[in-house]
Amino acid sequence: MTFHNRVAIITGAGRGIGKATALAFLADGYRVALAGRQRDTLERTAAESGAGERAVVIPTDVADADAVDALFTAVRAQLGRLDVLFNNAGTGARPVPLDELTVDEWRKVVDTNLTGSFLCARAAFRLMKDQDPRGGRIINNGSISAHAPRPNSAPYTSTKHAITGLTRSLSLDGRPFDICCGQIDIGNAQTEMTARMATGVPQADGSIRPEPFLDVAHVAAAVLQMANLPLDANVQFMTIMATKMPFIGRG
Repeated sequence: MTFHNRVAIITGAGRGIGKATALAFLADGYRVALAGRQRDTLERTAAESGAGERAVVIPTDVADADAVDALFTAVRAQLGRLDVLFNNAGTGARPVPLDELTVDEWRKVVDTNLTGSFLCARAAFRLMKDQDPRGGRIINNGSISAHAPRPNSAPYTSTKHAITGLTRSLSLDGRPFDICCGQIDIGNAQTEMTARMATGVPQADGSIRPEPFLDVAHVAAAVLQMANLPLDANVQFMTIMATKMPFIGRG
C-alpha cells in the first residue's frame, strides 16, 4: 500500500455506513480520526482495520459544541491537518404520527443530524483555511428521504432537507479558501439501522412491504471516490441506492 498521508475525520464511525467508510479510507492509506459517541465501537472499527496508528479513536458527541472543538483540536495536534470531513453521524425518531412526537425527540434528531453537521463543518472550515496547503473537502451524508419521505419521518426528513441547504452554502462559502463540499444521498444501505426493512417497512399507500438492500461497501467506495478527487473537481450531489428499491415512483 502507498500511504499518501491524507487525513480524514469520519463521524459515526463505530457502525454502519461510518464504519464501512472508515475501513475503506484506512485501506486506501488515509490517516483517519474515528469519531462517535461510543469508544468501544470505535475501537472495534480501528482493530478491524488493522491500520495501527493511522486509526485514531476520538469519542465525540457531534451535538456537543465543546466535544466537537476538542475533536478538531486533537486532530490538529495528532494528525497535523485535515483533508476530508465525512459528516455521517445521524439518527432518527420513532415512526409515529406527527401529533404523537415529543419535542425532545424532535430536538434530538435536529441536534445530531443538522447542528452536529454544522458544528463539524464550522470547525473544519477553521482548520482547512489555516493549514498549508490550505483547503479540503467536506462530504455530507444526506438522504433520498429528503426528496421522497417515508410515512411518519418528519424530523429525519426535515433535517436531511436542511443538510442539502448546508451543502450548497458550504460549497459557495468555501470557494475562496479551496474548500469544496458535496453530498451523498443513500438508499437502503445494509446496516443495523436498516435491518428491519427485510421484514417490511411502511409505504406511502399504507402497506407494509420488504425492500431490497445495497451492500454498504458500495456506499463506502462511493464516498472514497468523492474524497479522492482533486480539489478543482467536485461531486456536488450523488445518489446511490438499491436498484429495485421503491424510490423512483414513490415521490
